[in-house]
Amino acid sequence: MSRYEIAFSGQLVPGAQLELVKANMAKLFQADAQRIAQLFSGRRIVIKNNLDAAAAEKYRSTLERAGARVEVIDMDVPIEEVELAPPPPAEPAPAAPAAPAAAAASAGRLQVAPRDEYMAAFSEVDAPDFGIAPVGADLQDAKPDAEAPRVDLSQFSLAPVGSDMGQAKADAAAPPPDTSHLKLQE
Repeated sequence: MSRYEIAFSGQLVPGAQLELVKANMAKLFQADAQRIAQLFSGRRIVIKNNLDAAAAEKYRSTLERAGARVEVIDMDVPIEEVELAPPPPAEPAPAAPAAPAAAAASAGRLQVAPRDEYMAAFSEVDAPDFGIAPVGADLQDAKPDAEAPRVDLSQFSLAPVGSDMGQAKADAAAPPPDTSHLKLQE
């Protein structure tokens, strides 16, 4: 039994007005303007999936009456099997490497035997041999310790213990207000 999905990408049926279709879709899906704007963003949005043929046709006809052109896609599309190429025959390693290969290896360059025809195109690429650091190794280059700045402090001196260092004096408290003219009545 085939399963289908309904997808919408913002296309309208010929002769439909955009504002009218948006209003119809808002009424159908009981959605606010923001969700309807997402539907009409131009991206392909799956509205419903896992439908049987009758339900998919019902959705398609209802949405086309509302003015929206939708795609009904079969979800049970058979997957095409691809035959893989056989692995290349194992070649014995040469007993003595050629002189250019030995020179490249001695200069810290990686010499790789191609695994198939595609990789054989890259066998002559001159690439550095980047190795893998052991576990726990520091991968950052060592930096020299920072030198302390040279500051001349000879112009400064220390004051004796208990001396006034020039702190601001607290203002004297204001005199109390004159209350002699106030009287209490009984």
